[in-house]
Amino acid sequence: MTPVRKLAAPLLLASALGLAACAVGPNYRPREISRIAKGPFREAGVTGVNPAAPASSDWWKLYADPTLSRLIEDAFRYNTDIRVAAANLRRARAQLSEARAGRLPTTDLSASYSRQRTGADQIEPAVGGAAAAPERDHYDSSFYQAGFDASYELDLFGRVSRSIEAARGDAQATQAALDGVRISIAAQVAQSYADACGEAMQADVARETATIEGETRDLTQRLLDAGRGTQRDVDQANVLVEQANAQVPGFEGERRAQLYALATLTGRPPAEIDAAASECRVVPKVKTPIPIGDGAALLARRPDVRAAERKLAADTARIGIATASLFPSITLLGSVSLGAPKIDNIGKSSSFGYSLGPLISWTFPNFAAARAKIRQARAGSDASLAEFQGTILTALRETEQALARYAAALEQNAALTRAAASAQHAAEQTKQRFDSGRDDFLDLLVAEQNRAAAQQALAQSDTNVADLQVSLFKALGGGWESAPAPLDTPPAAPGENQGHRAATG
Repeated sequence: MTPVRKLAAPLLLASALGLAACAVGPNYRPREISRIAKGPFREAGVTGVNPAAPASSDWWKLYADPTLSRLIEDAFRYNTDIRVAAANLRRARAQLSEARAGRLPTTDLSASYSRQRTGADQIEPAVGGAAAAPERDHYDSSFYQAGFDASYELDLFGRVSRSIEAARGDAQATQAALDGVRISIAAQVAQSYADACGEAMQADVARETATIEGETRDLTQRLLDAGRGTQRDVDQANVLVEQANAQVPGFEGERRAQLYALATLTGRPPAEIDAAASECRVVPKVKTPIPIGDGAALLARRPDVRAAERKLAADTARIGIATASLFPSITLLGSVSLGAPKIDNIGKSSSFGYSLGPLISWTFPNFAAARAKIRQARAGSDASLAEFQGTILTALRETEQALARYAAALEQNAALTRAAASAQHAAEQTKQRFDSGRDDFLDLLVAEQNRAAAQQALAQSDTNVADLQVSLFKALGGGWESAPAPLDTPPAAPGENQGHRAATG
Protein backbone atom coordinates (compact mmCIF):
# COMPACT_ATOMS: atom_id res chain seq x y z
CA MET A 1 0.00 0.00 0.00
CA THR A 2 1.41 3.41 -0.93
CA PRO A 3 1.84 6.07 1.75
CA VAL A 4 -0.96 8.18 0.22
CA ARG A 5 -3.38 5.28 0.51
CA LYS A 6 -2.23 4.69 4.07
CA LEU A 7 -3.18 8.30 4.83
CA ALA A 8 -6.53 8.20 3.01
CA ALA A 9 -7.83 5.17 4.90
CA PRO A 10 -7.82 6.81 8.37
CA LEU A 11 -9.45 9.93 6.91
CA LEU A 12 -12.32 7.89 5.49
CA LEU A 13 -12.66 6.12 8.83
CA ALA A 14 -12.76 9.46 10.61
CA SER A 15 -15.48 10.68 8.29
CA ALA A 16 -17.60 7.66 9.05
CA LEU A 17 -17.11 8.13 12.78
CA GLY A 18 -18.08 11.79 12.52
CA LEU A 19 -21.29 11.03 10.63
CA ALA A 20 -22.23 8.34 13.08
CA ALA A 21 -21.58 10.47 16.16
CA CYS A 22 -24.35 11.55 18.49
CA ALA A 23 -24.78 15.25 19.21
CA VAL A 24 -24.94 16.32 22.85
CA GLY A 25 -27.41 18.89 24.07
CA PRO A 26 -31.21 19.06 23.63
CA ASN A 27 -32.80 18.18 20.32
CA TYR A 28 -35.14 20.92 19.13
CA ARG A 29 -38.76 20.03 18.52
CA PRO A 30 -41.09 22.54 16.80
CA ARG A 31 -43.46 24.16 19.27
CA GLU A 32 -47.15 23.36 19.11
CA ILE A 33 -49.01 26.60 18.48
CA SER A 34 -52.32 25.42 17.06
CA ARG A 35 -53.83 25.25 20.55
CA ILE A 36 -53.14 28.92 21.13
CA ALA A 37 -54.72 29.96 17.84
CA LYS A 38 -57.46 27.34 17.74
CA GLY A 39 -60.66 28.50 16.04
CA PRO A 40 -61.57 31.78 14.33
CA PHE A 41 -60.73 35.26 15.49
CA ARG A 42 -62.94 36.77 18.14
CA GLU A 43 -63.63 39.70 15.82
CA ALA A 44 -64.27 37.44 12.83
CA GLY A 45 -67.97 38.31 12.78
CA VAL A 46 -67.53 42.05 12.38
CA THR A 47 -68.54 44.02 9.31
CA GLY A 48 -66.38 44.01 6.20
CA VAL A 49 -64.47 40.73 6.59
CA ASN A 50 -64.85 37.15 5.37
CA PRO A 51 -63.44 34.59 7.84
CA ALA A 52 -64.32 31.66 5.60
CA ALA A 53 -61.81 32.61 2.90
CA PRO A 54 -58.03 32.44 3.39
CA ALA A 55 -56.15 35.72 3.56
CA SER A 56 -54.94 37.06 0.23
CA SER A 57 -51.23 36.92 -0.53
CA ASP A 58 -51.45 39.79 -3.05
CA TRP A 59 -53.85 41.85 -0.97
CA TRP A 60 -53.16 45.14 -2.78
CA LYS A 61 -54.84 43.70 -5.88
CA LEU A 62 -58.16 43.79 -4.00
CA TYR A 63 -58.15 47.55 -4.57
CA ALA A 64 -58.18 47.04 -8.37
CA ASP A 65 -55.84 50.04 -8.67
CA PRO A 66 -53.09 49.54 -11.29
CA THR A 67 -51.05 52.44 -9.93
CA LEU A 68 -50.96 50.99 -6.42
CA SER A 69 -50.02 47.53 -7.71
CA ARG A 70 -47.19 48.98 -9.79
CA LEU A 71 -45.86 51.04 -6.90
CA ILE A 72 -45.73 48.00 -4.62
CA GLU A 73 -44.01 45.93 -7.29
CA ASP A 74 -41.43 48.71 -7.71
CA ALA A 75 -40.90 48.83 -3.96
CA PHE A 76 -40.32 45.06 -3.85
CA ARG A 77 -37.60 45.43 -6.48
CA TYR A 78 -35.86 48.68 -5.55
CA ASN A 79 -36.57 49.56 -1.92
CA THR A 80 -33.30 49.97 -0.04
CA ASP A 81 -34.55 48.35 3.18
CA ILE A 82 -35.54 45.25 1.23
CA ARG A 83 -32.15 45.21 -0.47
CA VAL A 84 -30.43 45.39 2.93
CA ALA A 85 -32.54 42.48 4.21
CA ALA A 86 -31.77 40.49 1.05
CA ALA A 87 -28.04 41.10 1.53
CA ASN A 88 -28.32 39.96 5.15
CA LEU A 89 -29.94 36.76 3.90
CA ARG A 90 -27.09 36.12 1.46
CA ARG A 91 -24.61 36.61 4.30
CA ALA A 92 -26.53 34.21 6.56
CA ARG A 93 -26.60 31.59 3.82
CA ALA A 94 -22.86 32.01 3.30
CA GLN A 95 -22.36 31.49 7.04
CA LEU A 96 -24.41 28.31 6.78
CA SER A 97 -22.15 27.11 3.97
CA GLU A 98 -19.14 27.88 6.16
CA ALA A 99 -20.63 25.83 8.99
CA ARG A 100 -21.32 22.92 6.65
CA ALA A 101 -17.70 23.02 5.56
CA GLY A 102 -16.84 21.88 9.10
CA ARG A 103 -17.82 18.34 8.04
CA LEU A 104 -15.00 18.33 5.51
CA PRO A 105 -11.27 17.95 6.15
CA THR A 106 -9.22 21.10 6.33
CA THR A 107 -6.45 20.91 3.74
CA ASP A 108 -3.38 22.99 2.94
CA LEU A 109 -1.17 22.62 -0.12
CA SER A 110 2.25 24.25 -0.03
CA ALA A 111 5.39 24.46 -2.13
CA SER A 112 8.67 26.23 -1.40
CA TYR A 113 12.17 26.75 -2.65
CA SER A 114 15.08 28.04 -0.59
CA ARG A 115 18.64 28.98 -1.46
CA GLN A 116 21.05 28.97 1.48
CA ARG A 117 24.61 30.11 1.87
CA THR A 118 26.76 29.03 4.86
CA GLY A 119 30.08 30.69 5.63
CA ALA A 120 33.08 28.47 6.19
CA ASP A 121 33.68 29.93 9.64
CA GLN A 122 30.16 28.80 10.65
CA ILE A 123 31.17 25.18 10.17
CA GLU A 124 32.67 23.50 13.26
CA PRO A 125 36.39 22.72 13.04
CA ALA A 126 37.47 19.15 12.72
CA VAL A 127 37.51 17.18 15.93
CA GLY A 128 40.93 16.24 17.33
CA GLY A 129 43.16 19.10 16.24
CA ALA A 130 43.47 22.56 14.97
CA ALA A 131 41.08 23.69 12.38
CA ALA A 132 42.24 23.06 8.90
CA ALA A 133 42.27 25.92 6.48
CA PRO A 134 39.02 25.94 4.53
CA GLU A 135 39.19 25.18 0.85
CA ARG A 136 36.52 27.90 0.21
CA ASP A 137 34.99 30.67 2.25
CA HIS A 138 31.31 29.62 1.82
CA TYR A 139 29.05 26.79 0.76
CA ASP A 140 25.76 27.21 -1.20
CA SER A 141 22.85 24.80 -1.16
CA SER A 142 19.31 24.60 -2.54
CA PHE A 143 16.23 22.83 -1.24
CA TYR A 144 12.93 22.13 -2.99
CA GLN A 145 9.87 21.12 -0.99
CA ALA A 146 6.17 20.40 -1.60
CA GLY A 147 3.68 19.37 1.04
CA PHE A 148 0.03 18.53 1.67
CA ASP A 149 -1.45 18.85 5.16
CA ALA A 150 -4.90 17.69 6.21
CA SER A 151 -6.83 17.74 9.45
CA TYR A 152 -10.28 16.44 10.29
CA GLU A 153 -12.28 16.96 13.46
CA LEU A 154 -14.09 13.85 14.62
CA ASP A 155 -17.53 15.16 15.46
CA LEU A 156 -18.06 12.58 18.18
CA PHE A 157 -20.07 14.92 20.41
CA GLY A 158 -21.89 16.96 17.77
CA ARG A 159 -20.16 20.32 17.94
CA VAL A 160 -20.06 20.60 14.15
CA SER A 161 -23.57 19.28 13.59
CA ARG A 162 -24.98 21.63 16.22
CA SER A 163 -23.11 24.51 14.59
CA ILE A 164 -24.78 23.65 11.31
CA GLU A 165 -28.18 23.51 13.03
CA ALA A 166 -27.62 26.94 14.56
CA ALA A 167 -26.46 28.46 11.26
CA ARG A 168 -29.44 26.92 9.46
CA GLY A 169 -31.83 28.40 12.01
CA ASP A 170 -30.17 31.80 11.69
CA ALA A 171 -30.47 31.68 7.90
CA GLN A 172 -34.13 30.71 8.05
CA ALA A 173 -34.82 33.46 10.59
CA THR A 174 -33.11 35.95 8.28
CA GLN A 175 -35.29 34.75 5.41
CA ALA A 176 -38.37 35.37 7.53
CA ALA A 177 -37.02 38.81 8.45
CA LEU A 178 -36.73 39.63 4.74
CA ASP A 179 -40.36 38.58 4.25
CA GLY A 180 -41.33 40.79 7.18
CA VAL A 181 -39.58 43.79 5.65
CA ARG A 182 -41.44 43.18 2.40
CA ILE A 183 -44.77 43.22 4.21
CA SER A 184 -43.86 46.39 6.06
CA ILE A 185 -42.73 48.19 2.90
CA ALA A 186 -45.84 47.12 0.97
CA ALA A 187 -48.01 48.47 3.79
CA GLN A 188 -46.08 51.76 3.88
CA VAL A 189 -46.49 52.18 0.12
CA ALA A 190 -50.22 51.48 0.29
CA GLN A 191 -50.75 53.84 3.21
CA SER A 192 -48.68 56.65 1.64
CA TYR A 193 -50.59 56.23 -1.61
CA ALA A 194 -53.96 56.21 0.16
CA ASP A 195 -52.96 59.22 2.25
CA ALA A 196 -51.80 61.14 -0.86
CA CYS A 197 -55.11 60.39 -2.56
CA GLY A 198 -57.02 61.27 0.62
CA GLU A 199 -55.23 64.58 1.07
CA ALA A 200 -55.97 65.46 -2.55
CA MET A 201 -59.62 64.55 -2.04
CA GLN A 202 -59.86 66.67 1.11
CA ALA A 203 -58.22 69.57 -0.71
CA ASP A 204 -60.83 69.24 -3.47
CA VAL A 205 -63.60 69.17 -0.87
CA ALA A 206 -62.19 72.35 0.67
CA ARG A 207 -62.03 74.03 -2.75
CA GLU A 208 -65.57 72.98 -3.55
CA THR A 209 -66.71 74.26 -0.17
CA ALA A 210 -64.93 77.55 -0.79
CA THR A 211 -66.66 77.85 -4.18
CA ILE A 212 -70.10 77.21 -2.71
CA GLU A 213 -69.42 79.54 0.19
CA GLY A 214 -68.20 82.12 -2.30
CA GLU A 215 -71.49 81.92 -4.19
CA THR A 216 -73.34 82.48 -0.91
CA ARG A 217 -71.10 85.45 -0.12
CA ASP A 218 -71.71 86.95 -3.56
CA LEU A 219 -75.44 86.52 -3.13
CA THR A 220 -75.28 88.16 0.27
CA GLN A 221 -73.33 91.05 -1.21
CA ARG A 222 -75.95 91.51 -3.90
CA LEU A 223 -78.69 91.52 -1.30
CA LEU A 224 -76.77 94.13 0.68
CA ASP A 225 -76.37 96.23 -2.44
CA ALA A 226 -80.13 95.97 -3.01
CA GLY A 227 -80.84 97.17 0.50
CA ARG A 228 -81.58 93.75 2.00
CA GLY A 229 -79.24 92.34 4.62
CA THR A 230 -76.28 93.75 6.51
CA GLN A 231 -72.53 94.04 6.15
CA ARG A 232 -72.22 91.62 9.05
CA ASP A 233 -73.90 88.95 6.90
CA VAL A 234 -71.35 89.55 4.15
CA ASP A 235 -68.46 89.36 6.61
CA GLN A 236 -69.75 86.11 8.13
CA ALA A 237 -70.10 84.57 4.67
CA ASN A 238 -66.56 85.66 3.84
CA VAL A 239 -65.29 83.97 7.03
CA LEU A 240 -66.57 80.62 5.73
CA VAL A 241 -64.92 81.20 2.37
CA GLU A 242 -61.53 81.98 3.86
CA GLN A 243 -61.75 79.13 6.37
CA ALA A 244 -62.26 76.73 3.48
CA ASN A 245 -59.40 78.31 1.49
CA ALA A 246 -57.10 78.09 4.52
CA GLN A 247 -57.48 74.29 4.61
CA VAL A 248 -56.25 73.76 1.05
CA PRO A 249 -52.50 74.51 1.58
CA GLY A 250 -52.30 72.09 4.49
CA PHE A 251 -53.88 69.29 2.49
CA GLU A 252 -51.71 70.00 -0.55
CA GLY A 253 -48.53 70.13 1.53
CA GLU A 254 -49.26 66.76 3.12
CA ARG A 255 -50.15 65.31 -0.30
CA ARG A 256 -46.77 66.29 -1.69
CA ALA A 257 -45.04 64.92 1.42
CA GLN A 258 -46.69 61.53 0.85
CA LEU A 259 -45.68 61.59 -2.83
CA TYR A 260 -42.07 62.17 -1.81
CA ALA A 261 -42.36 59.25 0.61
CA LEU A 262 -43.66 57.06 -2.22
CA ALA A 263 -40.67 57.97 -4.37
CA THR A 264 -38.13 56.95 -1.73
CA LEU A 265 -40.07 53.80 -0.85
CA THR A 266 -39.70 52.71 -4.47
CA GLY A 267 -35.96 53.41 -4.44
CA ARG A 268 -35.99 56.78 -6.21
CA PRO A 269 -34.96 60.30 -5.17
CA PRO A 270 -37.85 62.29 -3.68
CA ALA A 271 -37.99 64.63 -6.68
CA GLU A 272 -38.76 61.72 -9.02
CA ILE A 273 -42.36 61.40 -7.93
CA ASP A 274 -44.80 59.13 -9.71
CA ALA A 275 -47.06 61.01 -12.15
CA ALA A 276 -50.00 58.63 -11.82
CA ALA A 277 -49.87 58.78 -8.04
CA SER A 278 -49.80 62.57 -8.10
CA GLU A 279 -53.01 62.59 -10.15
CA CYS A 280 -54.97 60.42 -7.72
CA ARG A 281 -57.90 62.33 -6.20
CA VAL A 282 -60.00 59.48 -4.75
CA VAL A 283 -59.03 57.16 -1.90
CA PRO A 284 -58.77 53.52 -3.10
CA LYS A 285 -61.35 51.20 -1.59
CA VAL A 286 -61.82 47.46 -1.22
CA LYS A 287 -65.39 46.85 -2.33
CA THR A 288 -65.64 43.23 -1.14
CA PRO A 289 -65.32 41.74 2.35
CA ILE A 290 -61.66 41.20 3.22
CA PRO A 291 -60.70 37.48 3.51
CA ILE A 292 -58.93 36.85 6.82
CA GLY A 293 -58.84 33.07 7.46
CA ASP A 294 -58.21 31.83 11.00
CA GLY A 295 -55.58 32.17 13.69
CA ALA A 296 -53.63 29.00 12.85
CA ALA A 297 -53.17 30.12 9.25
CA LEU A 298 -52.16 33.57 10.49
CA LEU A 299 -49.35 32.22 12.69
CA ALA A 300 -48.09 29.97 9.90
CA ARG A 301 -48.01 32.95 7.55
CA ARG A 302 -46.63 35.74 9.73
CA PRO A 303 -42.88 36.19 9.08
CA ASP A 304 -42.18 37.49 12.59
CA VAL A 305 -43.59 34.27 14.09
CA ARG A 306 -41.46 32.17 11.75
CA ALA A 307 -38.38 34.25 12.53
CA ALA A 308 -38.91 33.88 16.29
CA GLU A 309 -39.40 30.11 15.96
CA ARG A 310 -36.27 29.70 13.87
CA LYS A 311 -34.27 31.84 16.29
CA LEU A 312 -35.43 29.55 19.09
CA ALA A 313 -34.26 26.53 17.09
CA ALA A 314 -30.84 28.14 16.52
CA ASP A 315 -30.41 29.05 20.18
CA THR A 316 -31.40 25.52 21.22
CA ALA A 317 -28.64 24.17 18.98
CA ARG A 318 -26.16 26.53 20.63
CA ILE A 319 -26.73 24.71 23.91
CA GLY A 320 -25.30 21.62 22.20
CA ILE A 321 -22.34 23.61 20.91
CA ALA A 322 -21.56 24.76 24.46
CA THR A 323 -22.14 21.28 25.92
CA ALA A 324 -19.67 19.73 23.46
CA SER A 325 -16.88 21.75 25.10
CA LEU A 326 -17.19 19.46 28.15
CA PHE A 327 -15.85 16.56 26.09
CA PRO A 328 -12.54 15.94 24.36
CA SER A 329 -11.93 17.37 20.93
CA ILE A 330 -10.28 14.82 18.67
CA THR A 331 -8.67 15.95 15.43
CA LEU A 332 -6.93 13.61 13.02
CA LEU A 333 -3.81 15.20 11.52
CA GLY A 334 -1.93 14.03 8.48
CA SER A 335 0.71 15.41 6.17
CA VAL A 336 2.64 14.29 3.11
CA SER A 337 5.87 16.05 2.05
CA LEU A 338 8.37 15.87 -0.76
CA GLY A 339 11.80 17.48 -0.30
CA ALA A 340 15.16 17.30 -2.06
CA PRO A 341 18.20 19.51 -2.75
CA LYS A 342 17.63 19.05 -6.49
CA ILE A 343 14.31 19.46 -8.23
CA ASP A 344 14.96 16.37 -10.32
CA ASN A 345 14.87 14.27 -7.14
CA ILE A 346 11.32 15.43 -6.18
CA GLY A 347 9.05 12.42 -6.43
CA LYS A 348 11.65 9.82 -5.70
CA SER A 349 11.17 7.61 -2.67
CA SER A 350 14.12 9.26 -0.98
CA SER A 351 12.29 12.62 -1.06
CA PHE A 352 9.03 11.31 0.41
CA GLY A 353 7.90 11.76 4.02
CA TYR A 354 4.62 11.71 5.90
CA SER A 355 3.12 11.97 9.35
CA LEU A 356 -0.21 10.84 10.79
CA GLY A 357 -1.75 10.96 14.22
CA PRO A 358 -4.59 12.24 16.35
CA LEU A 359 -4.62 15.46 18.35
CA ILE A 360 -6.68 15.27 21.53
CA SER A 361 -7.50 18.44 23.47
CA TRP A 362 -9.64 18.69 26.58
CA THR A 363 -10.24 21.30 29.24
CA PHE A 364 -10.40 18.58 31.93
CA PRO A 365 -10.59 19.05 34.84
CA ASN A 366 -11.31 22.81 34.68
CA PHE A 367 -14.90 22.93 33.35
CA ALA A 368 -15.87 26.23 34.96
CA ALA A 369 -15.73 28.25 31.75
CA ALA A 370 -17.47 25.50 29.75
CA ARG A 371 -20.32 25.21 32.25
CA ALA A 372 -20.70 28.99 32.30
CA LYS A 373 -21.09 28.95 28.52
CA ILE A 374 -23.76 26.26 28.83
CA ARG A 375 -25.68 28.40 31.30
CA GLN A 376 -25.39 31.34 28.93
CA ALA A 377 -26.71 29.26 26.04
CA ARG A 378 -29.63 27.94 28.09
CA ALA A 379 -30.53 31.45 29.20
CA GLY A 380 -30.44 32.59 25.59
CA SER A 381 -32.73 29.72 24.60
CA ASP A 382 -35.15 30.56 27.40
CA ALA A 383 -35.23 34.18 26.24
CA SER A 384 -35.89 33.07 22.66
CA LEU A 385 -38.74 30.84 23.87
CA ALA A 386 -40.34 33.75 25.70
CA GLU A 387 -39.81 35.96 22.67
CA PHE A 388 -41.43 33.33 20.43
CA GLN A 389 -44.45 33.05 22.70
CA GLY A 390 -44.69 36.82 22.94
CA THR A 391 -44.55 37.12 19.15
CA ILE A 392 -47.49 34.73 18.84
CA LEU A 393 -49.53 36.78 21.29
CA THR A 394 -48.56 39.99 19.53
CA ALA A 395 -49.63 38.61 16.14
CA LEU A 396 -53.02 37.58 17.49
CA ARG A 397 -53.45 40.87 19.35
CA GLU A 398 -52.54 43.00 16.34
CA THR A 399 -55.02 41.12 14.16
CA GLU A 400 -57.87 41.36 16.66
CA GLN A 401 -57.16 45.06 17.16
CA ALA A 402 -57.00 45.69 13.42
CA LEU A 403 -60.30 43.89 12.91
CA ALA A 404 -62.00 45.83 15.69
CA ARG A 405 -60.72 49.19 14.47
CA TYR A 406 -61.56 48.44 10.85
CA ALA A 407 -65.13 47.41 11.71
CA ALA A 408 -65.58 50.55 13.78
CA ALA A 409 -64.20 52.71 10.96
CA LEU A 410 -66.63 51.14 8.48
CA GLU A 411 -69.58 51.84 10.75
CA GLN A 412 -68.38 55.38 11.30
CA ASN A 413 -67.89 55.88 7.56
CA ALA A 414 -71.41 54.65 6.83
CA ALA A 415 -72.85 57.08 9.39
CA LEU A 416 -70.80 59.97 8.01
CA THR A 417 -71.93 59.11 4.49
CA ARG A 418 -75.53 59.40 5.59
CA ALA A 419 -74.75 62.58 7.51
CA ALA A 420 -73.05 64.17 4.48
CA ALA A 421 -76.00 63.32 2.27
CA SER A 422 -78.43 64.81 4.81
CA ALA A 423 -76.30 67.93 5.28
CA GLN A 424 -76.09 68.41 1.52
CA HIS A 425 -79.85 68.08 1.17
CA ALA A 426 -80.48 70.41 4.11
CA ALA A 427 -78.12 73.05 2.69
CA GLU A 428 -79.84 72.91 -0.70
CA GLN A 429 -83.28 73.25 0.92
CA THR A 430 -82.14 76.12 3.14
CA LYS A 431 -80.62 77.90 0.15
CA GLN A 432 -83.92 77.69 -1.70
CA ARG A 433 -85.84 78.94 1.31
CA PHE A 434 -83.36 81.78 1.80
CA ASP A 435 -83.71 82.79 -1.85
CA SER A 436 -87.48 82.87 -1.44
CA GLY A 437 -87.23 84.85 1.79
CA ARG A 438 -88.60 82.15 4.09
CA ASP A 439 -85.29 81.60 5.98
CA ASP A 440 -82.93 84.24 7.24
CA PHE A 441 -79.20 84.38 6.64
CA LEU A 442 -78.35 82.75 9.95
CA ASP A 443 -80.21 79.61 8.89
CA LEU A 444 -78.29 79.54 5.62
CA LEU A 445 -74.98 80.10 7.40
CA VAL A 446 -75.56 77.20 9.78
CA ALA A 447 -76.64 74.91 6.95
CA GLU A 448 -73.52 75.72 4.92
CA GLN A 449 -71.29 75.14 7.92
CA ASN A 450 -72.91 71.77 8.59
CA ARG A 451 -72.55 70.72 4.96
CA ALA A 452 -68.87 71.68 4.81
CA ALA A 453 -68.11 69.96 8.11
CA ALA A 454 -69.96 66.79 7.06
CA GLN A 455 -68.15 66.53 3.72
CA GLN A 456 -64.77 67.14 5.30
CA ALA A 457 -65.44 64.54 7.98
CA LEU A 458 -66.45 62.02 5.32
CA ALA A 459 -63.28 62.65 3.31
CA GLN A 460 -61.18 62.14 6.44
CA SER A 461 -63.11 58.97 7.23
CA ASP A 462 -62.46 57.56 3.74
CA THR A 463 -58.73 58.03 4.29
CA ASN A 464 -58.94 56.48 7.74
CA VAL A 465 -60.78 53.43 6.37
CA ALA A 466 -58.05 52.92 3.76
CA ASP A 467 -55.30 53.22 6.38
CA LEU A 468 -57.02 50.72 8.67
CA GLN A 469 -57.52 48.33 5.77
CA VAL A 470 -53.79 48.38 5.13
CA SER A 471 -53.12 47.89 8.84
CA LEU A 472 -55.36 44.83 8.77
CA PHE A 473 -53.58 43.43 5.72
CA LYS A 474 -50.23 44.02 7.45
CA ALA A 475 -51.46 42.24 10.60
CA LEU A 476 -52.62 39.28 8.51
CA GLY A 477 -49.03 38.84 7.33
CA GLY A 478 -49.51 38.24 3.61
CA GLY A 479 -47.75 39.86 0.70
CA TRP A 480 -44.29 38.29 0.71
CA GLU A 481 -45.10 35.01 -1.01
CA SER A 482 -44.69 36.10 -4.64
CA ALA A 483 -42.40 39.10 -4.17
CA PRO A 484 -39.71 39.41 -6.88
CA ALA A 485 -36.01 39.48 -6.14
CA PRO A 486 -34.67 42.98 -5.41
CA LEU A 487 -32.56 44.86 -7.94
CA ASP A 488 -29.96 47.56 -7.48
CA THR A 489 -30.96 50.43 -9.76
CA PRO A 490 -34.55 51.53 -10.41
CA PRO A 491 -35.55 52.91 -13.81
CA ALA A 492 -36.74 56.48 -14.17
CA ALA A 493 -40.16 57.06 -12.68
CA PRO A 494 -42.94 56.97 -15.30
CA GLY A 495 -43.66 60.55 -16.34
CA GLU A 496 -41.49 61.88 -13.52
CA ASN A 497 -41.19 65.40 -14.93
CA GLN A 498 -44.91 65.70 -15.45
CA GLY A 499 -45.48 64.24 -12.01
CA HIS A 500 -43.08 66.73 -10.46
CA ARG A 501 -44.96 69.64 -12.01
CA ALA A 502 -48.28 68.19 -10.84
CA ALA A 503 -47.05 67.75 -7.29
CA THR A 504 -45.40 71.11 -6.89
CA GLY A 505 -47.58 73.26 -9.07
